[in-house]
Amino acid sequence: AILGEVTLLRSLTNKEGNHQRASYQLHTGYLPSGSVKHPAFGCAVAQQLADPARELPAVVSIGGTQGAGFLGVDYEPFVVNSPGTLPANVGSAVPASRLNRRLGLLSGIEGEFAARGAEIAVENHRQQYEKAASLVLSQQTKVFDFSDEPRSLQARYGNSQFGKGCLLARRLVEQGVSFVEVRSNGWDTHQDNFAAVKRNAGQVDPGAAALIADLKDRGQLENTVVLWTGEFGRTPRINPRGGRDHYPRVFSGWIAGGGIRGGQVLGRSTPEGSAVAGRPVSVAALHYSLS
Repeated sequence: AILGEVTLLRSLTNKEGNHQRASYQLHTGYLPSGSVKHPAFGCAVAQQLADPARELPAVVSIGGTQGAGFLGVDYEPFVVNSPGTLPANVGSAVPASRLNRRLGLLSGIEGEFAARGAEIAVENHRQQYEKAASLVLSQQTKVFDFSDEPRSLQARYGNSQFGKGCLLARRLVEQGVSFVEVRSNGWDTHQDNFAAVKRNAGQVDPGAAALIADLKDRGQLENTVVLWTGEFGRTPRINPRGGRDHYPRVFSGWIAGGGIRGGQVLGRSTPEGSAVAGRPVSVAALHYSLS
């Protein structure tokens, strides 16, 4: 039933086989450049769509991601390492009035520093502190705590980091967060491929399926795009260590929601999985489609 909501992409293709370069390109649409730090796709989305008056971060990354680049600190992802619990230091240890007096004192000190030629550094620092203070004092931080979720629903997502991340993603989307990334690590299977894939799929499959079903049940899937992919694929042949190596020439992904018609397969690879046999989808084309 879940696959009826999903479009499979079987002809993703790229030329980058290095983790850092391919991940940067997948997130930003550009190859790394020494002179420009490009914003991640999610940060660009937030810059266009996020409510400026929001209290929650515009971009949340569960496990880490690329940054906002030249868009600045206001769109830098808020990183969550333990989904299901409140982030560290959320909730002020002093009354709000006292915290605001402290922030006012800090602003005065920063003003003197800015007057001596450090305007840009001070502005970035102020933006970071304003975001942090807004989050610390916000009642919306309860979105990070799963105690109000039925145990049966939490079980559907799974007790893994990825499953909990998917549940947090649904909760954040409900609260108006523009972009959420949930990372699943451990797929670099240069050895012992089959055991690793079985273990990882046992976490990713229930988490992703529960996310799609939950969004649909709540009437949110039509307004939410869900994309799952990696920065490249794996070799179609098994190496001597029982593993599969980097292979950007052809790989797969899937996309659901956002009005995209599910239950279809786009593109195909050759029978042995070594090349694209029809309808190639480059990283740039994927970005265009999401935009």
